[in-house]
Amino acid sequence: MTKDFDLTAQKWLDLVFEGKNKRYGAYVLREDSSNRHLKSLFIVTIVGLAVVFLPKIITSVIPAKKVIEQTEEVTMIEINDQEIPEEDKIKQIEVPPPPLLKETVQFTPPVIKRDDEVKNEVITQQELTDNKADISVKTVEGVKDGGVDIADLQDHKVVVQEEKKPEIFSHVEVPPSFPGGEKELLKWLSDNMVYPVVAQEQGIQGRVTLRFVVGPDGSVGNVELLRSLDPSCDKEALRVVKKMPKWIPGKQNGNAVYVYYTLPVLFKLQN
Repeated sequence: MTKDFDLTAQKWLDLVFEGKNKRYGAYVLREDSSNRHLKSLFIVTIVGLAVVFLPKIITSVIPAKKVIEQTEEVTMIEINDQEIPEEDKIKQIEVPPPPLLKETVQFTPPVIKRDDEVKNEVITQQELTDNKADISVKTVEGVKDGGVDIADLQDHKVVVQEEKKPEIFSHVEVPPSFPGGEKELLKWLSDNMVYPVVAQEQGIQGRVTLRFVVGPDGSVGNVELLRSLDPSCDKEALRVVKKMPKWIPGKQNGNAVYVYYTLPVLFKLQN
């Protein structure tokens, strides 16, 4: 009997509201309560499912951030000071000290003015005569004997001229040469060059191309690598060329000048 008792059943509503107005009020609310309960349950279920599955849906749509990891090992290379090109080295420029100035008195040309405009700061002719200092463009308390007149300085300032770099020629009338010619150059390289053991074991052979500058005095400098073969062979070729004796300098218009020279150094295994 208790299991069949349902206050929302239509038969109980008709029994309770028998003979009463059923169009408004509690009868209508009780009659629609089942539909309202079902709608509420449906909405709560949808919201609950959205809360549970919405983060997973968003994660699947938006790609996750990639974490970049460094897998390669960084190798620290020790730089040899001798392999740095001469033009890339930091040089200290020495500025010459300012010259000693000569003691001078400024000359003021005479100007006709009214008495009330005349200032007592102007040096009279008698004072100029009595003073042994030279007359110049400015009064300077300098040395009495010797020194430089301030009027002789450019714009009354000490001008320090930047050291001009010498011009290096690529082609000249008389190119530089090794003492004794090309045959002696190849012999000197063969006598002084040591074939790296690592390159021999790996069967490495070929040509290393270097470029250097032959100065007016025949010295070899600014040695640089143009074509590499192997790190061990490159290092040996640079070492040998840097210890070369002085060359016969190149000439342009009869004068010894700086000239670029390209030299291939051959590494060849003997059978």
